[in-house]
Amino acid sequence: MTNKNNTLVKLENAGVLVNDKWLVRGVSLEIKKGKIITLIGPNGSGKSTTAKITLGLYKNIEGKVEKFTNKIAYVPQKINIDWTLPIRVNDFMNLTSNLKKEEIETALETTGTPHLKNKDLKSLSGGEFQRVLMARAIAKKPELLVLDEPVQGVDFNGEIALYELIKKISDTLNCGILLISHNLHVVMSKTDHVVCLNGHVCCSGTPIDVANNEKYQELFGKDISKILSVYEHSHDHIHKIDGTIEKKEN
Repeated sequence: MTNKNNTLVKLENAGVLVNDKWLVRGVSLEIKKGKIITLIGPNGSGKSTTAKITLGLYKNIEGKVEKFTNKIAYVPQKINIDWTLPIRVNDFMNLTSNLKKEEIETALETTGTPHLKNKDLKSLSGGEFQRVLMARAIAKKPELLVLDEPVQGVDFNGEIALYELIKKISDTLNCGILLISHNLHVVMSKTDHVVCLNGHVCCSGTPIDVANNEKYQELFGKDISKILSVYEHSHDHIHKIDGTIEKKEN
C-alpha cells in the first residue's frame, strides 16, 4: 500500500482547532520506511496532537494528511492498568489482540525480554515495562510505529538503552517511527529528522541543524547543542536492559 518513495504518512500544513483554540497548526512532515522522525517541544506544544493527527484520530483538521499504510501501532504516553491484578507479560501481550505464540516470542526476543514472559507486570522495572509495551506494539510487524514519550520512569542509562532499542526496531522491521520526546540530547542522536514544535513548526531538519537553530535555542537554551554533540560518537559499549554498561567485543 506504500508508494514508490516508501512514504507511509505525509502531513501538509496540518492543524487542529478546538473551542476556537489551535492545538497545533501548520505541521508538515513525512514518515518513510526505516526512518525515525522525532517531535520535540515544550509541554503543550502540540506533540501528542500531531501524533493523533498522524494516526487519523481527528476528523476535522486543517491541511492534508495522506496515509499509505494501515499497519500502524501506537504506544501511548500513559496506559491505565489495575496493578492489583495478577497479569503476566504473556497475558498482557494478548489483552487486545489474538497473537500467535510465535509472534509473541519474536516480539519479546526483539525487545530483549523473552525471560519476562511469565512474570507479573507489577514486578517489572520501568525499563522492562516500556520494552514489553514496545513488544506488544511490534508483534504484528507494523509498518508505522508511533511512540509517545516511551522512556517515562526510566533512569538515564535506561533511556539510552531504550533509544538504542527503538533504532534496532526501525532497522529490524524496516518500519517508520514517529517518536515524541523531551529528552532532546539523547533521542536526537538516534533520529533521522527532527521537528521542533511550539504550537507550530519552529524548525526542522537533521539533529545538528535543529540544535544549532536560533528558534530551537530560544526554547531550550544555547548550551543544548553542546550537550547533544556528546552523544554523536560511536559507542564502544552497550547499555543493557537493567541499566548497566557492557564493553563491546572487537
